[in-house]
Amino acid sequence: MGKESKLAILTRGIIKENPTLVLLLGTCPFLATSTSALNGAGMGLSTTAVLICSNIVISLLKNIIPDKVRIPCYIVVIAGFVTVVQFLLQAYLPDLNASLGLYIPLIVVNCIILGRAEMFASKNSVIDSALDGIGMGLGFTLALFLMGAIREFFGAGTVLGFEVTTNLISPMSIFVLAPGGFFVFGILCAIVNKITGGKLNREFSCSGCPGDPETIAELEAQAAKIAAAKAAAEAKKAAAAAAAQAESAEAAPAVKAADTDTEKTDAAKSAETEKPAEGGDK
Repeated sequence: MGKESKLAILTRGIIKENPTLVLLLGTCPFLATSTSALNGAGMGLSTTAVLICSNIVISLLKNIIPDKVRIPCYIVVIAGFVTVVQFLLQAYLPDLNASLGLYIPLIVVNCIILGRAEMFASKNSVIDSALDGIGMGLGFTLALFLMGAIREFFGAGTVLGFEVTTNLISPMSIFVLAPGGFFVFGILCAIVNKITGGKLNREFSCSGCPGDPETIAELEAQAAKIAAAKAAAEAKKAAAAAAAQAESAEAAPAVKAADTDTEKTDAAKSAETEKPAEGGDK
């Protein structure tokens, strides 16, 4: 992959690789917290803060964290920043913290943050990782804000708490419920898909997921290599056993002859010992 410009890293998460509307990551908090524009903006900015900080720290520690335990280490780093964000919300924005509820702690396992840590921050410089966090966070925040504004507009007749549809249309409460959320989400995904032409960068798509064709092919190749190595080891073991058996078969006659010679020698010695004894008796 060629070296990307700083601007490309910063802007690709807004539309081209929007984490929710294109990559379809983080859809659970996206649907649950986008009942209003304010909630969507609050959730998006909280996630953005955690994403930027965790990307920077993980990029700094990428050469220190052992590969086998990198995911638990990433989660510990992310959990630390989520705790800080939650404390700040509780102290300065208690109403927003109460509205978002459990979804603030659940940022720890948000697949957008884990995905960027694994696919980008752990492989790139601190500056690039920070820009990636800003871009992806802005894309997530804009999508949440737009989704929340649309649902709030049609469902309650307000935007950011201000009345905008007075005497124009009656609020449709279904938009602030789950069915309305899925409907608006589908419409937004279709619009963004039309804008981007349906092209998805494979670097951060489903590559590495259990059901991805490339992953399946890679696992099958690894399984074939393991099977071939196992067969070769078994063949080598069988050849060694056959060689040992052949050596034993070749050595058997010589051992038998040696045993026969030993028996003859012992018999001759016994005969010589018995002859003097018989002469003495006479």
